[in-house]
Amino acid sequence: MNTRTKCNWCIGDPLYETYHDIEWGVPVYDDATLFEFLILETFQAGLSWITILRKRENFRKAFDNFDYKKIANYKQNKIDALLKDPGIVRNKLKVNATVTNALAFIKIQEEFGSFSEYMWGFVDGKPIKNTWASLKDIPATTPISDALSNDLKKRGFKFVGSTVVYAHMQATGMVNDHIIDCFRHKEVNH
Repeated sequence: MNTRTKCNWCIGDPLYETYHDIEWGVPVYDDATLFEFLILETFQAGLSWITILRKRENFRKAFDNFDYKKIANYKQNKIDALLKDPGIVRNKLKVNATVTNALAFIKIQEEFGSFSEYMWGFVDGKPIKNTWASLKDIPATTPISDALSNDLKKRGFKFVGSTVVYAHMQATGMVNDHIIDCFRHKEVNH
């Protein structure tokens, strides 16, 4: 039995706990991984994260391992095939937004040198280390996620509201939102 204290949102599902224990909140600077998380977060909008996590491997297969250069060139026949794929969330607006977001992602890379430089610029290049006592203390949005969301929208991104953006910031370690009693809080802060 695991006696380590962890964030209670993941407890009870082995896939969720593994994701929490290994990935969630770890700083990500790799553009390909940032793109994957961003797309998964956009598909999560209106759904639970565990739903997306359970379909993650299917998303990887369906979307060419989140190769944004390939996705940016998807034609209608590929989009139609995705909309028939029962392994992913078959939402026409979100599938089309993935192509739009891949194109916008590449434009940001061209302007900033990398998407990572752009994203991390909103937090001065280093994670914000929060000290939340419980899940109820953690906000759904912040002024930074508001600003990043607004900027992404101006740059043509879709499904990037402030809540989605803040979830992306949490997942990719731009903020450490592990509760202070969680064993991962100190591990991802060092």
